[in-house]
Amino acid sequence: MEDFEKDVKTILIVDDEQPIIDILVYNLKKEGYRTIEANDGVTAVNMALEQKPDLILLDIMLPKLDGLSVCKRIKNSYNVPILMLTAKDGEIDKILGLELGADDYITKPFSVRELVARVKANLRKADVVANNQFVEPNIQDKKKDSKIVVGDLELDLDKFEVKVRGEIIDLTLREFEVLKFLASQPEQVVTRETLLEKVWGYEYYGDIRTVDVTVRRIREKIEQDTSAPKILITKRGVGYYIASR
Repeated sequence: MEDFEKDVKTILIVDDEQPIIDILVYNLKKEGYRTIEANDGVTAVNMALEQKPDLILLDIMLPKLDGLSVCKRIKNSYNVPILMLTAKDGEIDKILGLELGADDYITKPFSVRELVARVKANLRKADVVANNQFVEPNIQDKKKDSKIVVGDLELDLDKFEVKVRGEIIDLTLREFEVLKFLASQPEQVVTRETLLEKVWGYEYYGDIRTVDVTVRRIREKIEQDTSAPKILITKRGVGYYIASR
């Protein structure tokens, strides 16, 4: 029984609307997750740092401390997947949330089925990253495969580090994963749907705008002129690709 308990993922739900918490608790427990709840931002930070949940569902509009501030404080202390819940459809909240370290967002009103799919995808991704970080490289030649170089772009897969023209660029993990997926197949156009499936892990429930927002953030960091990108290119109506020049 103890081993089973260790494998159960804990999800912290942060929302000031109790009916939403109740719906999420019911559905997440049905999926086999353990849940803990907070109704305000200060309590959320304290619970997150004390209990170290495996994933956090975090509303933006909260009493005492807003969700974006909560996200920043938690991410400064430890790395945990954070899925922002927002009643606003404005891009600003989403971009700010992702920039502060949030891994994903979903707009209210949301489908519970979609939210559960997002939770599963983010937990799977976190497990993969954690496992990769603790695997000891046992083959010397593996170093050759630990870097991707395309034109001015260089990715160090061991350090999760990106350089553009020799300068280190600070990317979130999700931004790094998007760039890595595209750079591993330069000049090949990848659709938004494929990126959602391969990078975020969503098959049918992803919001295409998630990809566009993330690409926009990457461009602001790696391009000299975002209005005329030279590295991360849009193929209108299809998707994105990395130019090999």
